[in-house]
Amino acid sequence: MSASAGNPHRESAHPKLSNSGCNGVCIMSTTWKDEQHPSFINFISYFLNENSCRLNFVSIDPDFIFNCGGVSAAFIFVTNWDSNGNASIFSRVQKLRGQFANLYLVVTLPTKDQNDSFVRSYFKYGGMELGRPAFMPVKDMEMGFEKIVKVALARGACKRLDVTAKLRAEREISVQSMDLYIKVVTSIPGIDNHDAKALNQAIGSIEAIAKASKEYIMDNTDLSAEKAELIARFFRDPKYYLGPKIK
Repeated sequence: MSASAGNPHRESAHPKLSNSGCNGVCIMSTTWKDEQHPSFINFISYFLNENSCRLNFVSIDPDFIFNCGGVSAAFIFVTNWDSNGNASIFSRVQKLRGQFANLYLVVTLPTKDQNDSFVRSYFKYGGMELGRPAFMPVKDMEMGFEKIVKVALARGACKRLDVTAKLRAEREISVQSMDLYIKVVTSIPGIDNHDAKALNQAIGSIEAIAKASKEYIMDNTDLSAEKAELIARFFRDPKYYLGPKIK
């Protein structure tokens, strides 16, 4: 538990969208609530109040559902990443992404070891697709919830604002997804940012890269034969892909 969880009056990292009325409704899973320290629930309650959001406790499948400006968004919020017990998390992701158009996975990863463990798990459990849902790694729980509220309020604001504002917000989300894409691809030993961008433009998703042959990669990118071979081996040899190194 981080120290700031004990202080529910921690200053918000993001300004409120309005000083009156209600910006939205937050529904928290009763199961998730029972698993958290009361001081963190107090922080959440205070932070939502500061951002003019109502809080309800309901038995729901996601950890949170926000409704802001007529737009709903669902969140899975993992506050304690366990490298040995994460299969259920990815199973929930697979189930819920078919039920919610706007689904996000927020994971608290305060250490490099936990970050590396998350990346290994991402490769280990098949069916993951970048951007569905959007993944948001954070350093601490408070930062994680602040990001959840920011995303929910931004989606609600886009509903109320003009098309230009909506496109700007979607662009921000797209940039965040691209940053994560590059981070995942460059975890392959020998692959740098330029290579990751070339693979994204020419081949596309992680799943498409995983299925691509060495020859296909060489024909469609400027990657060398050695790097194309590394990528092909990475996705086909479990001993190889279960030990990536984050640069």
